Amino acid sequence: MCATRTQDVDATVAQAEAIRMAGGDLVRVAVDSAKDVEALAEIRRQTRANLVVDLQENYRLAASVAPHVDKVRYNPGHLYHHEREKPIREKVRFLAEVAREHDCAIRVGVNCGSVDPELKARHPEDDIAAMVESALQHCALLDELGFDRYVVSLKDSHPRKVIEGNTRFAALRPDVPLHLGVTEAGIPPEGVIKTRVAFEQLLSRGIGDTVRVSLTLPNPRKHEEITVGRQILADISAGRFRSVPVFDDDKLNIISCPSCSRVENEKFVELAEAVKEMTAYAERHALTIAVMGCRVNGPGETDDADLGLWCGPTHVNLKRRTETVLPRLRRELDALIDARTTTPVSS
Repeated sequence: MCATRTQDVDATVAQAEAIRMAGGDLVRVAVDSAKDVEALAEIRRQTRANLVVDLQENYRLAASVAPHVDKVRYNPGHLYHHEREKPIREKVRFLAEVAREHDCAIRVGVNCGSVDPELKARHPEDDIAAMVESALQHCALLDELGFDRYVVSLKDSHPRKVIEGNTRFAALRPDVPLHLGVTEAGIPPEGVIKTRVAFEQLLSRGIGDTVRVSLTLPNPRKHEEITVGRQILADISAGRFRSVPVFDDDKLNIISCPSCSRVENEKFVELAEAVKEMTAYAERHALTIAVMGCRVNGPGETDDADLGLWCGPTHVNLKRRTETVLPRLRRELDALIDARTTTPVSS
């Protein structure tokens, strides 16, 4: 996925071409406004890449972007939040009609941090079940509408949940193509390890049709995601497995998004690297820290972490409060460690 600002046409074209030249078969671009749509039309003219548009909250932008792309990706959780008085089925019908008119495929992109809250409430103890049910619902809607050019993705920041969610879904809908990815996998090498664990365990079972590697990298290095993905696929094809079925849950886990055109503060990658360096002393503690780069996924996807940071245009939120970040983060991390390691004494 391009991490450049979509309205910066030259930078986005350059990154799309770098991804394509590295072996990327699909290049995703985010669109969130009318100006983004104008830029997308020019990007389409200047790149040979197969383009996927990432719709944000405004699903109606699909009508404007569909003429310029090969696939439209929408998030069922975001459909819930936009025009709440309108039935979800009508929104999906709109997307299917637009896609059919412009010969586009659709990806139903279910994400752990933005699942429909009604489904989350229905499965309070099983967030994977909520994701799977969301995907199944939208498959049923598209089937009813006679639209069959769609794929599904069920993404989480933990490889175990990605494996379990996709395995559950594939057992129920083996006919639906699956797009695999560990979202917010983080900084290499940890992000590569998480991705490899999920891909090896799923692809070796015949689950998965397309893949995405999501690493926290500065813009000039975004094409390295393709190199990593190609290497993992080559290893699996040759029978070279390096992973174990379950990612190590008894150590510090830092998740961070791969950055994209939604990022409003370009210092986000530096923040993620600084958090990783500063928290190294807590490596042996089973805690999760999330570092997110935008307002779209940041608030929701830090909820499940022990500590979460997400970047706005001018400040960084720590558990949705604004203040100096790293010193406060260390105090909070120390407090969590103390609470977990202090042995209670009873009389």
